[in-house]
Amino acid sequence: MVNSLTRKWRLKMLQSVLLVAGLAIGYRIVDLQLLDRHFLQNEGDKRSVRYESVAAHRGVIFDRNGDPLAVSTPVVTIWADPEVLYEASERWQALARELGVSHQWLSDRVKAAKTRDFIYLKRQLTPEQGRKVMALRVPGVRAINEHRRYYPAAEVTAHLVGFTNIDESGQEGLELAYNEWLSGDPGQRRVLKDRKGQLARQAELMKSASPGKELMLSIDLRLQYMAYRELKKAVELHKAKAGSLIMLDVKTGEVLAMVNQPAYNPNNRADMQAHKMRNRVVTDMVEPGSTLKPFTVAAALESGQFHKGSVIHTAPGYMRLGRDQVKDIRNYGAIDVTTVLRKSSNVGVSKMALAIGPDKVLDLLQRVGLGQSTGTGFPGENPGYLPYRDRWSDIEVATLSFGYGLTVTPLQLAQAYTVLGSGGIMRPVSLIKRDVVPDGVRVMDQQVADDLRKMLREVVHGGTGGRAMIDAFEVGGKTGTARKVGPNGYIKDRYIGMFAGLAPIDNPRLAMVVIIDDPSGKNYYGGLTAAPVFSKVAAGALRLLGVEPAELENPDSDQRMAFIPYVLDPGEKSFGSRVSTPFKEG
Repeated sequence: MVNSLTRKWRLKMLQSVLLVAGLAIGYRIVDLQLLDRHFLQNEGDKRSVRYESVAAHRGVIFDRNGDPLAVSTPVVTIWADPEVLYEASERWQALARELGVSHQWLSDRVKAAKTRDFIYLKRQLTPEQGRKVMALRVPGVRAINEHRRYYPAAEVTAHLVGFTNIDESGQEGLELAYNEWLSGDPGQRRVLKDRKGQLARQAELMKSASPGKELMLSIDLRLQYMAYRELKKAVELHKAKAGSLIMLDVKTGEVLAMVNQPAYNPNNRADMQAHKMRNRVVTDMVEPGSTLKPFTVAAALESGQFHKGSVIHTAPGYMRLGRDQVKDIRNYGAIDVTTVLRKSSNVGVSKMALAIGPDKVLDLLQRVGLGQSTGTGFPGENPGYLPYRDRWSDIEVATLSFGYGLTVTPLQLAQAYTVLGSGGIMRPVSLIKRDVVPDGVRVMDQQVADDLRKMLREVVHGGTGGRAMIDAFEVGGKTGTARKVGPNGYIKDRYIGMFAGLAPIDNPRLAMVVIIDDPSGKNYYGGLTAAPVFSKVAAGALRLLGVEPAELENPDSDQRMAFIPYVLDPGEKSFGSRVSTPFKEG
């Protein structure tokens, strides 16, 4: 009896379980077919639907006149499913030939990756090359449409524009600084593929790609080409290690040209080396040497202790400061402030700096932008170095007055000279073309700036900058030659030649700094290496910009050009000391 009841109870339980399971299965069937109809569709989509990225067209970079400096061109990338391609080894020879690779390379690559789902075979082929590869219909081989960055001006604008990597992401220069602006937003499309990954049908575009924004730079490609050509000639002529040139528009603060040597071609990555890729104009620091003297003189004039007619006694041509000595190449005797700058007297500027104190000199240097970033946003920009000390020795004040003990970039020095050219107004530097010119900030008394420009004209007419003269235009500027610094102090017989100037000097439009780094031979002075580059580039630039020549004070100056003897800048050459110094005895 008990066993009979147990069997009945077990039968009822089994029937109940089967009934519940049947109801659950029935409910799930109804749910999938009627209530949750998207489930089966989604499961099917997981096995056949793929989402592919639609590349966004990277924004074009232009010069100020609309000439393209960086453009994206369509290319084709070939990839493969190694497992499928491995089974078609008889097709490898033809595939390798169209890809432009060896059969051995292709064979090794496929065999090494045969357990993977994806490998690149060749990236960035031309569309025509891509069509030829795909026409072979090799199993497992697929193509992707991409873009490749191309730089029409090549090495001429390489240091400024920079370059992208193979995926069009900015790596250097403005391509890196404005990467987000230029990149755009990729799109997305949905495609149907079979179990072998082959495209069965293109379904729909899910999201359109948004192209990157355009970027219009401040540089003028015509001036850039000219500056590059003349700088390259000078570096080769003097067998120099490197060179830099920066040209600013005094009226707007825009960069009109920025070039360096050595350069590199961003379209050919085979010979790219780190030292060639550096934009020396904004990253390399130099001691400005005598090119800083105009600002020491400006600080002295602003102090009220000196005026342009003040007499400075430089006899007997040297001055002793403790155990150190500051020297001129000859005894100039009693000279006025203009002559101090024209003769580039170390004794003269040292006496002026000692009279007003280092704080006034440093204050003016800071106001004109030295020791701080110019704010261009260029990657790796160096702020330079201005020394600040609680106590200054006399020799430290003296060497500061003629450009030693501090460092600047060529860009900072050029910006400082725009202050002299604009009558004491400082405007921020821009690498992007400006539609509205900023008002700027007054950082120097206008009369002082005007007086300094007249003095800089005298430096070119009868001073150390004679080779910077230009036919039909009056210019002004300052030469400088500084010893290079090594791990153990200043290096003997290795120099940096410099020239910083304004053109035309009466109503300046251009401020330019030229650096010739480590020229070989005896012609290493800034007046011999850098000043002629300034003359040629400034002359061409003024004509291209349509600047009207003024009446020259000396109409025979162009005839005198060929006969101008080089006048040694004493600030370049000589100040003596018991220790290693920036100059050799003159």
